[in-house]
Order: sequence, then structure tokens, then C-alpha cells
Amino acid sequence: MLKIFRRQLAAVSSPQVLKEFKNQELIRTKGYVNGNWIESSERKTFSVNNPARATKKEDKIADVYAFDTKEFGDAIEAAEVAFHSFKKTTGRYRADLLQKLYSLMIKNEDDLAKLIVLENGKSYADALGEVRYAASFFQWFAEEAPRVDGDVISSANGANRIITLKQPIGVCGLLTPWNFPAAMITRKLGAAIAVGCTSVIKPASETPLSALSIAHLAEEAGIPPGVVNVLPANKTAEVGQFICEHPLVKKVSFTGSTNVGKLLMKQSSTTLKKLTFELGGNAPFIVFEDADIDKAVQGAITAKFRSSGQTCVCANRIFVHETIYDEFASKFVQKVKETTQLGNGLQESITHGPLIHERSLAKVQQHIKDAVEKGAKVLLGGNHRPDIGEFFHDLTILSDCTQEMDVAHEETFGPVAPLFKFSSEEEVLKLANNTEVGLAGYFYSPDISKVFRVAEELNVGMVGVNTGGISEAALPFGGVKESGFGREGSKYGLADYLTIKSLVIGVE
Repeated sequence: MLKIFRRQLAAVSSPQVLKEFKNQELIRTKGYVNGNWIESSERKTFSVNNPARATKKEDKIADVYAFDTKEFGDAIEAAEVAFHSFKKTTGRYRADLLQKLYSLMIKNEDDLAKLIVLENGKSYADALGEVRYAASFFQWFAEEAPRVDGDVISSANGANRIITLKQPIGVCGLLTPWNFPAAMITRKLGAAIAVGCTSVIKPASETPLSALSIAHLAEEAGIPPGVVNVLPANKTAEVGQFICEHPLVKKVSFTGSTNVGKLLMKQSSTTLKKLTFELGGNAPFIVFEDADIDKAVQGAITAKFRSSGQTCVCANRIFVHETIYDEFASKFVQKVKETTQLGNGLQESITHGPLIHERSLAKVQQHIKDAVEKGAKVLLGGNHRPDIGEFFHDLTILSDCTQEMDVAHEETFGPVAPLFKFSSEEEVLKLANNTEVGLAGYFYSPDISKVFRVAEELNVGMVGVNTGGISEAALPFGGVKESGFGREGSKYGLADYLTIKSLVIGVE
């Protein structure tokens, strides 16, 4: 029945899809502040558009209220008031709230996945995977919340005792991107709630509906007023600066580009905020001569083409040893042909959707053009697909790529897989590390000595060894160099929402 329903949905407009939701309460266009659903003071709105629709006239999903800095200031003040009581709640109480949020997300996973498909464009299967991934952060941090413990430290002075307390830092500004409109919120919000922080969330202007649906579920779960506040805005730079410079905001967590991260860091310096930044990547994917080629091909498809290449941990440069280069390339092309299909993500057979907007499409086209002009060969794809929709582009594989090409040094953030040939471990490590960023990296080899040697030499924050999929709630997610700092998820994910207070107690 669900498969039939999804085929029907693909043929109708975005508003009609929303009308078919089982839980209509998930569809919100107002902001959520201090437990209330509010309109913007000047009643200004902006359109949320479906990137998979065929024409600009058909793509509007909804009009969402646009909030300005004054209203963000009100939300921050509400969060500050709520913090003074929420920080005193027990870890077990907060764990119960997070567990309710997890259960509500799973209960509503079908509607939440369709909402992601509509505003982001990814396939239904991909979106459903994101919803479950997003929910898992609430579950994970529910399990961590009761175990936020300090230490007793031996003092050099026998008359003293040293005790540390871990305390919530305060109001958190959470700035989230469009490519994971649910998971990038829950990964931050779950940790904040677990330790007793309150939050003001500014979702990406492309995908605010998923954020507002999570706000509704937070309300339904019984999260106290002021603890979770969500305000859509289309004046991204202005609002981001306001949050970073506001004295009541004690921590900012941002996922996005390196250039924006640098700007936000500069703005946050005015109040010396605590920061967690997960920024751009340029992930290498290395296939050594002893690799299982079939497994490496499958891993490359996962690591490169997930969400049409629009993730920060996507493989951006695929290095293949010269002795297996031709075999890998041939199998890679064939497997992509056999297992992928472009189209509207609500259709059952679709595996990959459109790019998010015109700027992303333009960058993909420019990278392909530059590579071809410098000698690359198009093994698969290479074309814009307006026959499907305005922002669709073929999944593309390029061979004979060199270091002179833009794809060797710039993150494409799109469905372009450039293949580079290498001859030695030393050479490929030098090429892989030749970038200012270092978020994720991947390589394939069964040699256990090589596994540890290469993993330790790759200058990235996360390494996938013989796998193309690394993301889960248990993983400390984050990078090095200009990919940012701090870790999200895992047992380490609470640290950036806490301060450590030391007590020195004289006992004699």
C-alpha cells in the first residue's frame, strides 16, 4: 500500500502531498518561541520550494514566516529564563524527555521523511534513513544524560580535596544546514537537552519545515517552554551575526562552509563564545592495489553519491592504484548504471534527487567543464537534466583527472566522481593530505599493517576503512584543520555543551 501511495504522491503538487500526511500537526509555518507558535511581527514570509519540481512555477511547498533579529532576541531571552530552571533538572528527567522525542520521531517517520523529500529533494529511502539517523541522536543522548559526572582529584596538599562539577554552559545558538534538515538539528539539540542547556535554532532557509516539525514534537514530548526555540529566517547573515554577538548566547554550534565558519568565529570573538564548527570537506577515497574491487566500488557509490553528493563527508577525490585503475573504473561505471535512477524522490524506484538550487548546479557544471578542458574523460553522465527538472544533473564519473583541475582542490558538493591514478602509498598520502580541510577520508585494503599506517597518516577527523558509510550516533563526528573543531554525537558530544567547575575544599 505504501509503495502505491508513494507513486501517487510523485504525480501531484507539493501542497497536495502535505494534505496526505497522517499527522497534519507536523506541518508548521510559524516560529516556536517559549512554548508558543508565533507569527513574525511584520508578518513577512518567504517561500520554501521543492527543488525536484519541473519548473519554478510548480515548486512552492509553503510560505513560512520570516523572523528578524528582534524576535531572535526575544527567543534568546526566553531561553535564558528557561535555562535557570532547566539546568536544575535531573539527568534522568532529561533522558525521559529525549526518549519521548525519539519515540515520536519514529512514530511519525513516514511523514517526516516525505517532508525532507519535499524541501530537500533527496529520495524517500535516503530521507527515511535520515529521519531514523536523526532520531537516533535523541536515543543516544537519552542514554548519556544520566551519566554526566564529575571527578574527585587527588590534591598535592593533604589538607585539600579537589572536586570537579560538569555544568551546562547556558543558551546555545544552533545554526543548521539544508543537506540534513533533521539530523543536523537533533545531533546538536540532543546533546544540549541532555546536559540541561536551552537552545535557539535557526534552520537553513531552504529547509525550515523539518525544523519546525521537530519543534512540534518537542512540544508534544513535554519539553518545557523556552528550552527549544525555532525561528526560520531568510536574512541568514544578519541573524547569524546577531546570535554570535549576543551576550546571553554562551555557545554556538554551526554546520556549513569553512568561509562562513571563519566569519562566525570572528563575530563570536566579541563575547568569547564556546564554539563547535563542522565545516567543509574534501574527502579522499583511496583504493589500494590489494583491495576487494567490488566492495570498493560499492563503497565509492555510498561515499560519493549519497544525497547526490551533497554531504560534507562525501568522497570528493577518488584515488585508484594504477594496476587496478581500469578495472575499478569499468566496474564503477557499470554499478552506477545498474543501481541508480534520477527523479522525484517520492517515486519508488528513485535513488537520487536534484541539487538544492541553481548555485549548486552551476558549480557542478563548472567543475566538469574545467576537468574536461584539462584532459578528463567523461565515463558516465556529465549532463544537466532539465528533462527531469530544473536542478537535476547526471551522476557523473570522470577519468584521467589531474592535480591541475578544480576537482582536485575544491569541494564539488555534487554528483561528480573524479578518478585519479596513483602508484605508491607515499604518493597517494601526499595527494590526499594536500588540502586545507580534513573532515573525512576513506580507503580500502585488507592489509592490517597498512590499515593502521594509512589511517594514522591521513590528516582527517574521521576515517572509513573498507567502508563507505561512517555516520552514526556513536561516532565522534568532526574534523581537523579548516574543517572545524569539536565533536558531535558519541560519548564526546556532550563536552562542548558543558563547563567544568573545580572545587577545592579544605578539610583540615
